[in-house]
Amino acid sequence: MRFPLVALALVLAAISNTAGAQPAALPPPAALTLDEAMRLAEAAHPSVLARQAQLSAAEGTRREAAAWLFNNPELGTEGIRRRANATGSSWNEWSVGISQSFETGGQQAKRREAAAAGLDALRAEIDDARRQARVEAATRFLAVLSAQERVQLEQRSLDLFERSAQAVAKRRAAGEDTRLDANVALVEAERARNALALAGERLIDARSELGTALRLPPSALPEVVGNLDNAIDGTLPYRLEQLLASAQSLPRQRALAAREEAARARLGVERGSRNPDVTVGVHVGREGPSDGSERLAIVSLSVPLPLFKRNDAAIGQAMTDMTQAEVERASALRDTDARVRQLWSRLASQRERIKRLQRVLVPASTDNQQLSAKSREAGQIGLLDQLIVNRQAIDAERDLIELLAEMHTTRIELEYAAGWPQQGSSR
Repeated sequence: MRFPLVALALVLAAISNTAGAQPAALPPPAALTLDEAMRLAEAAHPSVLARQAQLSAAEGTRREAAAWLFNNPELGTEGIRRRANATGSSWNEWSVGISQSFETGGQQAKRREAAAAGLDALRAEIDDARRQARVEAATRFLAVLSAQERVQLEQRSLDLFERSAQAVAKRRAAGEDTRLDANVALVEAERARNALALAGERLIDARSELGTALRLPPSALPEVVGNLDNAIDGTLPYRLEQLLASAQSLPRQRALAAREEAARARLGVERGSRNPDVTVGVHVGREGPSDGSERLAIVSLSVPLPLFKRNDAAIGQAMTDMTQAEVERASALRDTDARVRQLWSRLASQRERIKRLQRVLVPASTDNQQLSAKSREAGQIGLLDQLIVNRQAIDAERDLIELLAEMHTTRIELEYAAGWPQQGSSR
């Protein structure tokens, strides 16, 4: 009996150790770069997948239009049992025939043009959906990156104002500062703590939105790596004229042009359908009693008379579709040109503002912080003056982070609007 008792004790000890052990920490989510985020979004975006799902239908339409004839041949057979009342004899008669309708208005060629143009339009729309997915991922990636830098800034701000509050508390205890100074320093520290909490909440929201764009589960919110590049002194890799020329070959423009071509081809199909189709048939059979039956070979030709139905409704609808496609394409060209010019002007203004911030405001604010600290130690300025200087320096860095994020977002939108190659893609 000792062995079972010992074994039971060991089992109970193992269970208690397992229950008391801390669960192993889950590995942090893999860090994402901008290129990786854009590739993930492109592969999993619902708009891209929905457009790709339509390829089967478009390719089926193209294969059907590529057939030799649009209408299938018709095979017919007939069997008749006849009985002569005068003689009481009976016999069987039969016939077998095949007929084929031929279009005479050139519809087949137009139908093939429409199917090919529709397939080209769908492929261009898939390219545009991929670009949209990449833009959405890049914009939200930059939002996370900006939020991360904002959290780091607010953490530095909190450390700065907490040190100031602690120093004032010591000086007040020594009788060097007033209660008002201590309260002001405490308020600034609490404001900095609240700003840090708010920045943390915005970072959580930004990461959640990025995870949604990348179609990641909530438990795998991404950590991003990178920084908002401050080096904007270099020239842009394109000029406005190049962007305007590139906008003419946008995937969306190509899709609209293909849709217009398909609508024009469908109008040709409907106009050609006004011409009557010719149906040619060949039949063989046997007629008459067994002792005097006849073999028949019949060639038939039938043409409907287009007296009442002239396909006016279908032609009118096709003309409407073609006109709408032309208007939509022309409107898109005008809107694209205006959008590119607008974003170009905004980007130039933002770059100039960033340069001024980097050249004047941020260096001056940093210098003022150092000077105010020395002046405060020498008793030349009071606490309020030093807090104002520190607040200005923090605000200057906040403005720079926000403006950098806006500038990068504007550049992404500009390159998308102009059809310029996006980061991580080939032209």
